[in-house]
Amino acid sequence: MTTGSMLEVPPAGRSARLAPGFGQRVLLTVDTEEEFDWRAPFRREGYGLSHVAAIPRFQTFCERIGAHPVYLVDWPIVQDARAVEVIGDAVRRGTAEVGVQLHPWVNPPFEEEVSVTNSFAGNLPQGLEAAKFTLLRDAIEAAFGTAPQIYRAGRYGLGPHTAALLKQAGIRIDTSVRSLFDYSDQDGPDYSNHPLTPYWVDPEQRLLELPVTSTYWGPLRALGPLLHRVQRHVPTFFSGFSRLRLLERIALTPEGVSAAEAIRGIDLSIDAGLPVLVLSFHSPTLAPGHTPYAATEAQVEALYGWFEAVYSRLAARGVRSCTVAEIIAATGG
Repeated sequence: MTTGSMLEVPPAGRSARLAPGFGQRVLLTVDTEEEFDWRAPFRREGYGLSHVAAIPRFQTFCERIGAHPVYLVDWPIVQDARAVEVIGDAVRRGTAEVGVQLHPWVNPPFEEEVSVTNSFAGNLPQGLEAAKFTLLRDAIEAAFGTAPQIYRAGRYGLGPHTAALLKQAGIRIDTSVRSLFDYSDQDGPDYSNHPLTPYWVDPEQRLLELPVTSTYWGPLRALGPLLHRVQRHVPTFFSGFSRLRLLERIALTPEGVSAAEAIRGIDLSIDAGLPVLVLSFHSPTLAPGHTPYAATEAQVEALYGWFEAVYSRLAARGVRSCTVAEIIAATGG
C-alpha cells in the first residue's frame, strides 16, 4: 500500500506514425462506470447503475451521427446484466467497441485501503494492480465475447508497472494520458508536459499511447504548461488568464466545455495535424443527477446538442470516426 508519494509516470516515448491513407480521425471514448458522489470520499459500496437505462438512446444517437463509441468498461458495469446486454448488442453489430477501465476501489481483489492515493491504480503494489486488472480484463472478454484492445486507467492513474502489464495482457492501445493536466496534488500523475500526438510506450512498438485530446488556445498558448505549473503554488493564477481570454485550456469533452470552446479546440488540433482526436466523457452524465455536468434533464439534452455541433464541425473539416482496430492497423499492428 502506498503512503502518499507522487505517482511516477514513465516519460513519453517515440512519436508514432500512422499510415498515409489514414488521414485525420476522431475516436469517441466513454468512461463507462458506476454512479458515485464525486464530492465524497471513495467507497467500495453504495454506488448506482440506474443510468445504464440511458445508454441505448445514446448508442442510437451515435449511430445516427456517425460516431463509433468505445465503451471503456469497469467492474460494476461488466457485472451488470443490462449493461452487458446493451453494450454487447452494439459490439456484436460492429457499431461500438469495448475496452477496459480500472476503478481500483470497486474492483476486486480488495486488499488496499480505500483512499485518494489508492484511487490511482498505478499507485498500488505491482501485484495488486495486476490482479485487479486481470480480473476485469478477463470478465470483459467473457461478457462481451471479444478480447479488449484498449485501456484507460480510472482517474488517468498510470504507474511505472502499467505498461508491462498491458503488453502482457495483449492490450495494444493505452488512452490514460490526459495531456496538459496535472494530478500530482492528489498523489496522481503529472501529464502537463506529455505530447498530444500518439506515441509508442515501448521500444518494440507494441503499446501505443493515445492521449485524451486537450489543447491551449489564446495569445499565450505557448506558455500554457509554464503557467499551469505556477498554478500549483497559486491556485487562482490561471483563472485570470482565462477570464481575459489570453489563455484557455480546452479539453474535448462535453463535461464543462461548451460546444463553441470544443470547436475551437477541434480546429486547433486539426490545423496542428493531430492524426486522432480523442473525445471523452463519463457514462453517468447520460442521465440527470449523477455528475456535476448533468444535474437536470435540460443539461442532458445539452450534451446531445454538444455532440451534434461537434460532429457537424468534424464532418465539415473532413474528419471521420475511426475504430480501435483501424488505429492499430494504421500503426502497423
